Order: sequence, then structure tokens, then C-alpha cells
Amino acid sequence: MTHIKTAVFPVAGLGTRFLPITKSVPKEMLPLIDKPLIQYAVEEARASGIENFVFVSSPDKPALDDYFRTNFWLEDHLSSNNKTDALRLVRDASLSPKSFWVTHQTKALGLGHAIWTAKEFLRNEAFAVLLPDDFIHSDRSAIGQMIEAHARIGGNMVATMDVGRDAISAYGCLDVEARAGKCLNASGMVEKPSPEMAPSTHAVIGRYILQPSVLDKLAVTTPGAGGEIQLTDAIAADIAHNELWGYEFDGSRYDCGSKSGYLEATIAVALDRIDLAPALWNSMLARTEIGAAA
Repeated sequence: MTHIKTAVFPVAGLGTRFLPITKSVPKEMLPLIDKPLIQYAVEEARASGIENFVFVSSPDKPALDDYFRTNFWLEDHLSSNNKTDALRLVRDASLSPKSFWVTHQTKALGLGHAIWTAKEFLRNEAFAVLLPDDFIHSDRSAIGQMIEAHARIGGNMVATMDVGRDAISAYGCLDVEARAGKCLNASGMVEKPSPEMAPSTHAVIGRYILQPSVLDKLAVTTPGAGGEIQLTDAIAADIAHNELWGYEFDGSRYDCGSKSGYLEATIAVALDRIDLAPALWNSMLARTEIGAAA
């Protein structure tokens, strides 16, 4: 049993980098093969024992709420036609109405504001945050890896990876002081520092385990980088009360907020599936041979 029972999924963004498809299809509903990004994030959380799911969405995104609700007509149709495999997939994509809630972020005020918007659904205990844009392909749930470590050391914890000096300006950055295995103790965080001013090359990736005191800090956090309320600022402000840890997870991370990352993630998922990998490999080999012949 995990000590982390609730996960928050911030999905209120407009997904402008994927226009025009995101004009009508929310970015978190874009599919990797046959499941939307948000389902992979939910499955990652469920695999770690999380039981409660809070989605911070926007009022014009009914698709997400509809997706996780039980479709009784569809299930009855599949059951009546003995389509057991399809029925299992549909049921796996549903959440109990007692276990998930959708709340709305009505203004684009940043990730920190999105998390604060979920406060009414969070008990006075640590909770997880998963950003569906950060798809982590791993044999073990990335947030589950973090939960195991958090049970030992507590504090606030963020997923981290070394992205190099050239890329660090696109991320929150940890000021690392010490290492204990995969756990990095940090004295602070900086949001999107310039490469020359970055305290390290350890970027914050979209998985967090946060103490409820971070919500108190968010309530008084003023707009920071980009004119938004930054979650990193609130976590940094909480260091006086809770240690900050970065966790170097096992797995491959793909930035599905970019078209190239989304494409790479799609290929990675396809190559990991026995029903798709052989045909994909054959297609890629054929194209390589055609290219070499030309």
C-alpha cells in the first residue's frame, strides 16, 4: 500500500504547438497509438497504488471527463457481441466516479496556479503531480519509483534528469548539494535559468511528490518567470520546512509537448508492442534500403 493516495493532473493548457488538431481535440487526448496521453499518466499512477485522481482542466474540455466515465451502452454492446478483449480495454480506460474529479482553471496563470486550484480535493497529506506531456516509458512506474524513495526520506520530491547546459534554460533547475544514490538533495530551484547562470544541469521533469505546505506557499506566491505562478517558486519557498529532493528515475522520457518528442514517443510505444513492432521494423528497414540505393 502506498502512502500517496491522490494524484493531480494539470491539463488545462491550450496545446497551441499542436494546432490545428488541438482546436477541437485537447492535447492530453492526443493518442500514442490507441490510448491518449492522459491515460498513460493515469495508468502510471494506478500502477503505483494511487487511488484518487484530480484533473485540473478548463471549462471547454468535456472530452476528458467523458473519456474516464463508464460508457454503459458501449460496454453492453461489446459484451453482447462477445468482444471480450475490446470490453477489457474499454473498462481499463474508465475510472470509478467516486475516485476522480475534474476542476477548472479558468485563467492561464501557470502550473503553480493549476495545482492550487486542486486544493479542495487534497487532504492534509502528501500528494503526487503528473504532467501528461512528460511521457516516461519505463518497465516500472516512474511515480512509483519516486513514491518508494519518498517513503524513506520524505520532504518534497521532483523527478530529475541531466539535460546538459545547452537545454537547461527550458526547465526548472535544481541547485544540487549532495547525492544519495538516485536521490539528489537540493538547496533550491530556479525556473528556466540562462545556461551560464544555471546552478546545475539537473532539470525538473513532470513528476512531483509534494507536501500540503506547498499549497500554503502557492496561496501567496507572486507571478514569476513568464508572468505565471510557478510551482518551482512555491517548492523552493517550502525548503525551510521540508527538504527538497530530486529523483533520477529509470526510464526514457519524451517531451510530448513538442511534435518531435510526440513522434519519438509514438515510435517507442510501437516498438514495444508485439502486434506492431515487426511491421514497423520492416517498414523502417525497407526505407533505409531504398535510401541507401538512391
